[in-house]
Amino acid sequence: MAAPPAVASAVTSAAPDLPAVRFEQVGKVFQTARGPLQALADVSFDIRPGEFFGLLGPNGAGKTTLISILAGLARASRGRVQVLGHDVVADYAAARKALGIVPQELVFDPFFSVRETLRIQSGYFGVKHNEAWITELLENLGLADKAGANMRQLSGGMKRRVLVAQALVHRPPVIVLDEPTAGVDVELRQTLWQFVSRLNREGHTVLLTTHYLEEAEALCHRIGMLKQGRLVALDRTSALLAGTASTMLRFKTDDALPDAVAAHARVTGRIVQVTAHDAAEVEAVLATLRGAGVRIEDLEIGRADLEDVFLEIMSGKHPPRMEAVA
Repeated sequence: MAAPPAVASAVTSAAPDLPAVRFEQVGKVFQTARGPLQALADVSFDIRPGEFFGLLGPNGAGKTTLISILAGLARASRGRVQVLGHDVVADYAAARKALGIVPQELVFDPFFSVRETLRIQSGYFGVKHNEAWITELLENLGLADKAGANMRQLSGGMKRRVLVAQALVHRPPVIVLDEPTAGVDVELRQTLWQFVSRLNREGHTVLLTTHYLEEAEALCHRIGMLKQGRLVALDRTSALLAGTASTMLRFKTDDALPDAVAAHARVTGRIVQVTAHDAAEVEAVLATLRGAGVRIEDLEIGRADLEDVFLEIMSGKHPPRMEAVA
């Protein structure tokens, strides 16, 4: 399905060499009862036009703080942020109009129907004659049969869909998804990613934060990782995957692992995952397990995934991984 003309014009209006989003030496310090708390420290990176960018990090890493600064909900202590060349402080109105933000929290007005909510949201951005696009949003997000329902009547998953529709209703060229699938069902996740991927193919820039690392691996062209407010990785997804151990052993066991294996293993219940760099290392791990009498079930040998990369980088065992600058 082709993008409506208004969508295409919104996406292509910026200069092609202008970053969709630019974070430049961004720092944020919160004043607390215990003294200053540094949430962000000199975070700098660009998100390119039309890119699907993943921003990852553990809880408390600074992801939501960075997005709040981008959205104008918080003020950076230092540095600056731009959206399509518009400073989020000096030119707030233009920067905010270029953004469509799906927040983590379920925030809604309980007095209106779904369609009325989207009409009102259109009005906030001065968008008129928007019924065709609203209808398309409702259909693509599985909300068509809920268009006349009051927001209070919707399930949590349906409310989440409405938040996505609200973020997209003014056809923003830059879409920010802050944990959009947290706690929602598989059907919504599939529906959302199909629609957002389509918008990305049509030229929209997408910034995603998520704890579902398989989503980030499948969707994102490039990934940045934050740890304790600092950028510790920034590269193409494929390059990050190539830079870690290429092989992963997965198996189930009820037995205790020998120390030599346990030190490098990730254990979830009965499932054990151990990284290896080559065939010789795989053989060494299996030999150690046999020697210790560990009984193994459902042994699989596959490639490492983004979760393995993430844990390796967050462990601090390796230096920051930054993309090469041409």
